[in-house]
Amino acid sequence: MTEYLMLGLVLFLSVVGHNQTVVFAVLIVLACKAIADFGFAEPLEILGTRGLNFGVIILTAAVLVPIANGTLTPARLIRAFQSTAGLVAIVAGLLAAISGGLGIPLMQNNPDVIPALLIGTMVGVFFFNGLAVGPLIAAGFTYVVLSLVNR
Repeated sequence: MTEYLMLGLVLFLSVVGHNQTVVFAVLIVLACKAIADFGFAEPLEILGTRGLNFGVIILTAAVLVPIANGTLTPARLIRAFQSTAGLVAIVAGLLAAISGGLGIPLMQNNPDVIPALLIGTMVGVFFFNGLAVGPLIAAGFTYVVLSLVNR
């Protein structure tokens, strides 16, 4: 029952904070949890083990839409290398991708950091109008900081 109460609290905060992304995510998890409680644990297990990959695939597909609809042309791509904002965005994308790549093994090998990552992400979403893509990037940042501290 504790799981439902915690998810209910996240749902309440999401509704109060007007964050539809988290509302939908909580509803999906609640549905999977309810199905699991009726003896069909597969949806919850699949979401837990492969959900991150599915999310990255959907996010990547959404980012590729400008290529498909012709908005991102070769000329615009070349201009990205010719402006300060474009170069900064390239570096930021590179660092985010590296951070996310480092974050997955950290979460797999140190599951005790996951609750802290979730809390930090939820605070960012609820109080700073952030997006819930934070845990993976935050895990990568955590990995880098912990690596520096351990040296």
